[in-house]
Amino acid sequence: MTSSRYFFHLAFLGTNYHGWQRQGNANSIQQVIETALSEILKEPVSIMGCGRTDTGVHASQFYFHADLDARWEFDLLFRLNKVLPPDLAVYEILPMLPNQHARFDAIQRQYDFFIHTYKDPFLNSVSTLVENQTWNFDKMKQAIALLTRYDDYRAFCKTPDGYEHTNCKVSSANLFINENGDRLRFQISADRFLGRMVRLLMGKLIKIGAGTLSVEEFESYFIEKITPKEWDPAYPQGLFLSKVNYPYLQQPAHTNFGAIHLYENWKMIE
Repeated sequence: MTSSRYFFHLAFLGTNYHGWQRQGNANSIQQVIETALSEILKEPVSIMGCGRTDTGVHASQFYFHADLDARWEFDLLFRLNKVLPPDLAVYEILPMLPNQHARFDAIQRQYDFFIHTYKDPFLNSVSTLVENQTWNFDKMKQAIALLTRYDDYRAFCKTPDGYEHTNCKVSSANLFINENGDRLRFQISADRFLGRMVRLLMGKLIKIGAGTLSVEEFESYFIEKITPKEWDPAYPQGLFLSKVNYPYLQQPAHTNFGAIHLYENWKMIE
């Protein structure tokens, strides 16, 4: 029987999972979805995600593809969402060509990282707390401006030798602040991202904002291409994969980071 390829458009809250990737001894998003699809379709189903997320990292837009042997005669979208836990939501099932690939065809991914500066139980799982911080925004913006000037991100990869190369083309990077001045949002887009790259960058940007790391030292990581001796990635719960684009598929996310972020009035820090 000939199989057909489908893209599934979804979002997830990563708090209760050890990342996207299937693991033998830990709960993963991929495993939960594969189990649900296999039970519904009564056949083994393997899926391929558009990328990998760390433990506790979220996605407001994510895609995976699956090759399914038969066209189902029921509402698969409805049934899948009924089976999946509340922290996973599938929005669309899109028929694709057999050679269209959720991971390898992606031409741009965007991440958003959220910081709050006051203790808030409702933000705890979706934003990183940095208390009593007086931010040096000028220095942070200087550092962020460097991200589009350099292509080799070896110094911001947990396992650089595990990649064929560590080049990433960052197309945009910006810093936002909310109307009350007590929350920050860092947004970065690139053609690819390395393992823990955004969290490692964010860890350094927080230090620059606090005045404990200079912009010159930050730039030296790019120039020398040496992995820092001290690993200080930002906590994962503030990180969202927020946009994935393909040459043949570019559409808005169906969720805006949840109600707690929806009504924020974010202003770019110039």
